[in-house]
Amino acid sequence: MTTTQEMLRTYPADLGGIDQEALARCIEACFECAQACTACADACLGESGVAELVKCIRTNLDCADVCTTTGRVLSRHTGYDANLTRALLEACATACKSCGDECGQHASMHEHCRICAEACRRCEQACRELLASLG
Repeated sequence: MTTTQEMLRTYPADLGGIDQEALARCIEACFECAQACTACADACLGESGVAELVKCIRTNLDCADVCTTTGRVLSRHTGYDANLTRALLEACATACKSCGDECGQHASMHEHCRICAEACRRCEQACRELLASLG
């Protein structure tokens, strides 16, 4: 059992019918993606052809910020706002798709972009699965 799962399990109130497994996967995917995007942006800055990676760096940083925020909001349940949660999940899925697509374009030349694109795709999928479970 992950720490995320343990924290959800120990929450003192009812989570309102939210699929705890989907929620845990999404929170973990958000933080994993944020770390991958941050590391990828830094690795891009270390490349000799950094000028060709400007859009990738910007997309990485935007995605990292959105994923971090989404993961943090999903980790809070007191005073839950379903509309905010849905909007954040949509925004996160969109940011992950954009970043995954951008990093995917550089994946054959930069291994860090390949790894980041995969993390983005996992996070996008986790966000969409949690959204679907919310109804």
